[in-house]
Amino acid sequence: MESPAPSGNSGSPSVQAGARVTVLTFVVLTFAFSSVFWYLTAITPPVPENRNLLLVCTIGVMWCPALAAVITRLWFQRNLKGFGIRPGKPVWILTGVLLPVAAGLIMFGLAWISNIAPFNSENAAIVFSLAFIPASLYAIAFNLFAAAGEEFGWRGFLVPELGRFSGFTTLALISAAIWTAWHIPLILFGSYHGTGPAWYSLAVFIPSVMGAGIILAWLRLASGSVWVAILFHGFWNYFIQVFYPSLTVTTPAGSMMLGEFGWFVAIFYVLLALIFWHFRDRLPKLPAEGL
Repeated sequence: MESPAPSGNSGSPSVQAGARVTVLTFVVLTFAFSSVFWYLTAITPPVPENRNLLLVCTIGVMWCPALAAVITRLWFQRNLKGFGIRPGKPVWILTGVLLPVAAGLIMFGLAWISNIAPFNSENAAIVFSLAFIPASLYAIAFNLFAAAGEEFGWRGFLVPELGRFSGFTTLALISAAIWTAWHIPLILFGSYHGTGPAWYSLAVFIPSVMGAGIILAWLRLASGSVWVAILFHGFWNYFIQVFYPSLTVTTPAGSMMLGEFGWFVAIFYVLLALIFWHFRDRLPKLPAEGL
């Protein structure tokens, strides 16, 4: 049987019960806060004149996990310790940046080479120009800010809190499942989906986010820092949603393969998650109060 992630204090029934109540409180608050933005997104048509409102709703819903985590920490712990705000070792910071960039390059690179979605040489001249740098840096900063709202909740709070009463496999699957379920209203009732019917978006999105959740949980525990998850999430969103697509000619086959709702990322993240899960025994044990 896999041992719990934290120290021996997690074996106390009272500690485990308290941790479960804390996790449940966080989840309920997150979904309650998010429901406001889910509703606003659902009733707002995705037309150009509503772009700013939808952007506000997107940022709002992404910061609901952080808000719920802060409230839960203050209520039960009376402080804000345990989020993993120390930057950690540089190797983990580099991993948080380079891993999503490399994953996206593999995905889009295969599409370019196979001609499923050809490389857009005309746009490349713009993307790689000096004039594009300020816009690119702004977009990266924006995506990191948005990702921080999620990650302070999911990986900053939920993962170490689950580690107080469960081993890595359990905490990784539970945190990933909650994260996945949190996205579903946006897919079913909002504009957050891919090409084709909703069932296809769900079919590829669920395994990809479950895989990503396992990877991020591993990185959070290995590094002891939430910033690794924030960097991974923010750089992934920018390079997969903005940078690489701008270098790619849109095709029907490419739309089914590429991006967050493409079949490639589902396969890639599941395989990568299995690799990280294989090395779960190398993770450090958490202190009783978390990281």
